[in-house]
Amino acid sequence: MFQINENYLKLPGSYLFSNIAKKVAAYKEANQGAEVISLGIGDVTQPLAPAIIKRLHSAVDEMADAKTFKGYAPDLGYSFLREAIVQNDFKARGVELSVDEIFVSDGAKSDSGNIQEIFGVDNKIAVCDPVYPVYVDTNVMAGRTGAYNPQTERFENVIYMPCTKETGFAPELPSEAPDLIYLCFPNNPTGSTISKSQLQQWVDYANKVGACIIYDAAYEAYITEEDVAHTIYECEGAKTCAIELRSFSKNAGFTGTRLGYTVVPMDLKCKDVSLNALWARRHGTKFNGAPYIIQAAGAAVYTEEGKAQLKEQVGYYQNNAKTILMGLKDAGYTVSGGVNAPYIWLETPNGMTSWEFFDLLLEKANVVGTPGSGFGPSGEGYFRLTAFGTYENTLKAIERIKSI
Repeated sequence: MFQINENYLKLPGSYLFSNIAKKVAAYKEANQGAEVISLGIGDVTQPLAPAIIKRLHSAVDEMADAKTFKGYAPDLGYSFLREAIVQNDFKARGVELSVDEIFVSDGAKSDSGNIQEIFGVDNKIAVCDPVYPVYVDTNVMAGRTGAYNPQTERFENVIYMPCTKETGFAPELPSEAPDLIYLCFPNNPTGSTISKSQLQQWVDYANKVGACIIYDAAYEAYITEEDVAHTIYECEGAKTCAIELRSFSKNAGFTGTRLGYTVVPMDLKCKDVSLNALWARRHGTKFNGAPYIIQAAGAAVYTEEGKAQLKEQVGYYQNNAKTILMGLKDAGYTVSGGVNAPYIWLETPNGMTSWEFFDLLLEKANVVGTPGSGFGPSGEGYFRLTAFGTYENTLKAIERIKSI
């Protein structure tokens, strides 16, 4: 008889955002006509920028002509996109990378879940707490985390790095040396950041203990402060200890069109084994490439027209973040984030649990957010709101919350 992967049985409940969707659907079913505003899942609401749409249309037309038709994409992505990435995301910031260190994919979520496949199952991971659930869940599925303890809400073989108000919602170097370290800055869910010198400490630590950092930079477009790194490779020595994940979803609105990339430096090795070569092997075996029309649209992100339009679009969401941040402060909430990130992190009032506050907002204000406990035990007592709604709905949501 066939057997299942029993590691899946260790996962507590459904995926966080699936649970939220079910709760919201049930509420709408029971309250027909209720206008529910979602500031929960980090999905964008503004349409693709005109420069991107224009290139998307022309790429579609190319697919209708035998002379310009494209079939399977190159394993690592089209060179026109990878070269644009190297020039604009890295060289423009003083970071030298080669095109062969860029792997184009269908999004950072996929890569953040798949990257663990090139590492041994006995590696011990360290994660921020609270944390984006995919980092932990995919390692659970791989059998790397040990058993789940429902009392502590933690896996026995995972090093949790609490990110609390006392630490500025940033992790501290763990006392137990991990093999893999997951970092995300600007952070999801807390919206926190660390300075370049603080990030350099993590790079130095990883090189010292022989750990590999999986660095999620999906929100770098929202950085507004000078002393915050846009890429971990701004730090000396990062190429020998860090893999960086990037997304076109939050900076260019590709949540529905799916595009991202991962950087695996040639200098990153385990003894004599190149991680770049391992990821290339995995990529070529299990992935047939992002569609040509999507990669062509992605290249439009780096045109002068595209840059100007996306700066305006990111500014739109940054203004939403400021509106939420200031509105909640005015209402007496204790809040953080929203400066270098599109996420606002607030303390739940009156000692409420994060799910109790979720229910209160849904029932009394018809507003959806994300319970902090869904991101890990240190998220209990906190709540995440996103700035990705429309400005009109953002204003309306804040007024509703204030009226509770």
